[in-house]
Amino acid sequence: MRHLPLFLAAFLAYFSVATPLARAGEQSPDRHFEAIARLITEKMREHHVPGVALGVIRDGQTTVRGFGVTNLEDPQEVTADTIFPLASISKTVTATAVMRLVERGQLDLSAPVRKYLPEFRTQDAALSGAATVRDLLTHTSGWEGQLSATDWGSETMARFAAGLATNLQLAPPGAAWSYNNAGFGVAGRIIEVVTGMNVHDAFADLVFKPLGLVRASTRVGDVATYRLAQGHRVNAEGKTTVVRPFNLGSTTPAGGAAMSMTELMNYARFHLSDGSSDSGARVLSRETLTLMRTAQLRKQSTDDEMGIGWHLRRVGDLRTASHGGTFSGHILLLELVPEKNFALAILTNASTGWRLIQDVERAALLEYHGVTLAPNQGIAHRGLNETLPPVAPLARQPDLAAYLGRYVRPMNAVVVRKEKGRLIVQVRPNTGNPDADMPVTFFGPDRAVVTSGPEQHASVEFIRNAAGVVEWVRVTGRIARRQ
Repeated sequence: MRHLPLFLAAFLAYFSVATPLARAGEQSPDRHFEAIARLITEKMREHHVPGVALGVIRDGQTTVRGFGVTNLEDPQEVTADTIFPLASISKTVTATAVMRLVERGQLDLSAPVRKYLPEFRTQDAALSGAATVRDLLTHTSGWEGQLSATDWGSETMARFAAGLATNLQLAPPGAAWSYNNAGFGVAGRIIEVVTGMNVHDAFADLVFKPLGLVRASTRVGDVATYRLAQGHRVNAEGKTTVVRPFNLGSTTPAGGAAMSMTELMNYARFHLSDGSSDSGARVLSRETLTLMRTAQLRKQSTDDEMGIGWHLRRVGDLRTASHGGTFSGHILLLELVPEKNFALAILTNASTGWRLIQDVERAALLEYHGVTLAPNQGIAHRGLNETLPPVAPLARQPDLAAYLGRYVRPMNAVVVRKEKGRLIVQVRPNTGNPDADMPVTFFGPDRAVVTSGPEQHASVEFIRNAAGVVEWVRVTGRIARRQ
């Protein structure tokens, strides 16, 4: 589609205008917002992204703008009220629902999962029996996490949790941080058991309705009644096509919520607040919201930490709490900077949107707050792809023999080999052709960066067990266990 950039440019020229603000009387965009808006327009062209919604909260004031179109085949303007699937940003909704139940005394973060789901187990009954509710919300349950839930109606989450009985336990709970959709699926099932509601009604009752989020839902039937941003797939040549069929995520608690940018900013405002909704009703305490943004653990072999549902990162002298999302041609990010009463959200409808988001997020933190990632800062997966900031290899590389071997997980294996004095990492699916070789070099202890190829500048982390031996490799946020 050699005409595509011109086609997109025409839409961008027409549609890159401010949409209605989230609330009447809020301030007009400032020079910082306009600088970010210009960058978004540039990056949309560069990465063939049809549509973007941008939201910023600064000093209690909210500004929202839409760019481009919802669907290349049936183009409508992206506005503040256009619905985007949130993908894994939904995990913060699950965590918020759980913390409401914790405050009511109906859930205990430190309790084992089996207190609420007595029959729950994975392939390793003993290890999975030690997993706690907190492990579910911090991606430390240790079992394989890339699992989808078949829609069985009202039995979906119950059958999903029961179906994990044969799931591979890759690490003991708490031993290795690994991005885990399945853990949030189990958390969703616990919410159902405790509330006596299905997860859709529970989310509405515990989060959406108390916060007054009208255009927020986990049901496709609700979402389809509004203007909706369709996902797009972009290939290596820049050809952009609509992703079909449309759905809201593999598992509702892990990735099944949808909101407009207006509602997402209202949701972010709540998480920056004292715990009250805009109507003044107390939904959570300030202490609980602070706890959710408090480090529960460090993600091994990185500088990032994990809160309860939120991914924590220090950028310069600021501490951010964020969550990204990646699903079916939608790439998204919500980021909070609580000490500055600041929030940033970027929603895109293209598989290449992560590149736009990465550049815009980093530019926004610099533009608004004068901070940037440090050289050799080890960042970790937050629900969307990222590349590392500039890194300089260690002058003396470690003994590569400590890392060699085959690392396994259900869907693929990760083979780490030495070739001509260099370490090569390769993902080998159980079916189909292996992924491209990823030559890596170490820039810190057990921290490596891909030096060439399609994944250049991506992070690969190695994790040691209690005995100090490398037992896991983490690629794109997910571990594989060394055989």
